Amino acid sequence: MRTIPQPSPPAATDTSPVSRRRLFAGAGTAGALAAAAAVLPLAPAPEPTAAAEPKPVPEAGGGYQLTAHVQHYYRTTKV
Repeated sequence: MRTIPQPSPPAATDTSPVSRRRLFAGAGTAGALAAAAAVLPLAPAPEPTAAAEPKPVPEAGGGYQLTAHVQHYYRTTKV
């Protein structure tokens, strides 16, 4: 009788749950990073430029402006 060789099973992957040691090491690392971030100085805010100033509010109220962009949109919605 002839025996057919069977393929070997795939290598077992590490499916064990997270060990307590790794859990506490990860928590400690996260805590150390949070503490370091709290101590570091913040980057200064960028200076506002003249282009960032808001436009004056129209006197007639509203504020809607029919711009080229809006006109293009209306043209694309026509059926």
